Amino acid sequence: MQPLSSSVRQPAGLREILLALLPRIRFNSPFFIRLRHWEYWPFAVVYFPIFIYHLWLSIKARSLFFFSAANPSIETGGLLGESKIDILDLISDEFKPKTLFVPADTHINDVFAQIDAHGLTFPLIAKPNVGERGWRVEKLEHWEDLVNYCQGSPVDFLIQEYVDEPLELGVFYYRFPGQVQGVISSIVQKAFLTIRGNGQNCIEELIMQNERAILQLPALTAKYGHRFHEIPAPGEVITLVPIGNHSKGTTFLDANHLITPGLTRVFDRISAPIDGFYYGRYDLRTRSMADLYAGRHIRVMELNGAGAEPAHIYQPGFSIWEAWNVLVSHWRVLYDISRENHRRGVAYMTLSEVVRIWRRIQRNK
Repeated sequence: MQPLSSSVRQPAGLREILLALLPRIRFNSPFFIRLRHWEYWPFAVVYFPIFIYHLWLSIKARSLFFFSAANPSIETGGLLGESKIDILDLISDEFKPKTLFVPADTHINDVFAQIDAHGLTFPLIAKPNVGERGWRVEKLEHWEDLVNYCQGSPVDFLIQEYVDEPLELGVFYYRFPGQVQGVISSIVQKAFLTIRGNGQNCIEELIMQNERAILQLPALTAKYGHRFHEIPAPGEVITLVPIGNHSKGTTFLDANHLITPGLTRVFDRISAPIDGFYYGRYDLRTRSMADLYAGRHIRVMELNGAGAEPAHIYQPGFSIWEAWNVLVSHWRVLYDISRENHRRGVAYMTLSEVVRIWRRIQRNK
């Protein structure tokens, strides 16, 4: 048999195929960025073990909806479909920004009149009265932004004064029924999505060097596309997204080292007047750590109930196993508080109530 000519191409092996494909694979693509970091994984994937644990707790409580008793003054206990304005109304004016409730289809002139009557000035924050994960939360800089938001909003929404304080935190707090002192179990500090100029790269190039910004590329292109060619000065910081939401690119940092007995007493004072609240997370802004510990200049933008997360788990590099451990321990606390409130006469939601709320949520969407 004659030897094969060297000009005849040999079948490529697996190694050669992979080496040929590697240059074509973009490891900074949104797919690979999400794959490498569990904090971006789909909600259903991250929460699957918690769903199994919820079923076990439901068997013990004899109700799938035991969580609804955790916060009797909040619809569903704050797990889904709750009204943000109803919850804010429970908080002392000392600790919250001015907030207006705007029903859907309100005429723009009526919105202007409310803003003038309450002495609000731009910038403002607009957000749906019922919503989650940053859906339609926007910073409004001018009247034109407000007009566009009003005309484009399909649901009731809130207009809130913009709290221009440097520190944004999420403080997870719970207290057992009948007790005066509560527990701060989690603090997350939020770092907004920014880029820093180096005098060489344009805005588009700086965005493409930031994995979090890459995940927000469609929204950033719509907002900054006309400025992509600009080259920021060395050291110039541009805040790309001024909304402190993880789904909008904000970095969540573990700040549990801030927890002290004194800080717990501050949140005991904030929480005590809120009748029927025992479990949830305060999303707030404050001027400084000294003001936080003194209970001054604290503005609560939102208070989330049973659906709140101890958000420090989204610290980059935080182990998924440790995150599951933290979530399980918080669901155990949620169960214990709900069971105690139920023992004291608070009813669990019924299936018909859940169906009604679910249909309302879907209709609003």
